[in-house]
Amino acid sequence: MAIIESVKGRQVFDSRGNPTVEAEIFLDNGRSATAISPSGASTGAFEAHELRDNDKNIFLGKSVNTAVHNINSKISSKLKNLNPNQQEKIDKILLELDGSENKSNLGANATLAVSLANAKCAAIANKKSLYKNLGTSYSLPIPLMNIINGGAHADNDLNIQEFMIRPDSAKTFMDAIEKCFLVIQNLKKLLQSKKMLTNVGDEGGFAPSINSNEEALDFIVQAIEKSNLKPEKDISICLDVAANELMNKKGEYSVQSSNFSSVDDVVNYYKKLTSQYPIKSIEDPFAEEDWQSWNKITTSIGNKVQIVGDDLFVTNSKRLTKGIKEKSANSILVKPNQIGTLTETLEVISIAKKANFNIIISHRSGDTEDTFIADLAVATMSSQIKTGSLARSERVAKYNRLLRVEEELGNQAKMARI
Repeated sequence: MAIIESVKGRQVFDSRGNPTVEAEIFLDNGRSATAISPSGASTGAFEAHELRDNDKNIFLGKSVNTAVHNINSKISSKLKNLNPNQQEKIDKILLELDGSENKSNLGANATLAVSLANAKCAAIANKKSLYKNLGTSYSLPIPLMNIINGGAHADNDLNIQEFMIRPDSAKTFMDAIEKCFLVIQNLKKLLQSKKMLTNVGDEGGFAPSINSNEEALDFIVQAIEKSNLKPEKDISICLDVAANELMNKKGEYSVQSSNFSSVDDVVNYYKKLTSQYPIKSIEDPFAEEDWQSWNKITTSIGNKVQIVGDDLFVTNSKRLTKGIKEKSANSILVKPNQIGTLTETLEVISIAKKANFNIIISHRSGDTEDTFIADLAVATMSSQIKTGSLARSERVAKYNRLLRVEEELGNQAKMARI
């Protein structure tokens, strides 16, 4: 069995051109594997710590040389001669070496890159595809594809951060991609017919000058219908509100417009939208510490709509356990870099499954060519994957990886069920 010979950290760059951490693990058989940590723009306060140098003279403070140094000087020697198949042991070493609650010493960007690179090395050592080394049963996730951006991801008047489509009637992953492709192309034509810009944002969605949430939703419904697809039956709409960005000090929210509304008014607004449009998923409808409001929305429409915790849960087992107990949501967005190791990510997925939560594996807005999350979604049989639009190579790379997995599985390939 191959063992770890050394671990190398290096500074590379994400899709926004910002520095990030890559780890490469070398085995004694001459093989190696790399993994790169992504980075978010809209981040939860309880995420594991992304360590940056904060030296304004170097990459405006965004460099990650300290995190890279931690890999090369502290982590590498501790993992030397270990078996990469001992994922839990290796991740435990990373946690003990860091010693903090939120990985602020080594940096979650350092620990995650090493943890995922190790998982890839284990697959190589076992001569298996990554997803087959991570799991024993497989399904292809249904994509949540970003097509219109607002909020922190765009320079327009839309308060909701992401408008996504989900091809619910897709029979194969290729079919899912084709359905989304048609809607995106027809949406582009509709926007162009209104003399709107069709430049894409960080995650590949359009960022046109749209004045209201309803206008964006109307465009999407028209695009679905022009694709000869049926809203709700073939394609449903999913929202990421990112409400952390929309709450004032009084606990009011500016979801509908620039004006702030009470929680009850916002709940009623969500009820109205879900009754008027084929919306089947709402992510982060309220702020990360507004637990009572989360319970209100889940109680109100959770029987027919996914209420997805991202900033609420931050892929953290303690916060997820609290949310399950308080009935704060019925679904979770899983981002490995929010917690910092693969073992902890898998623990959260396990807890969510036991609570019958829907699981959505997710990218970050500052992502890379690394496709680990595609294999993770397949191996954990997560029902959905959120990894941007059919634009920008760091997004499309994940879809292409899933198409290769579908081909490799052949007759055993099946789409996940929600």
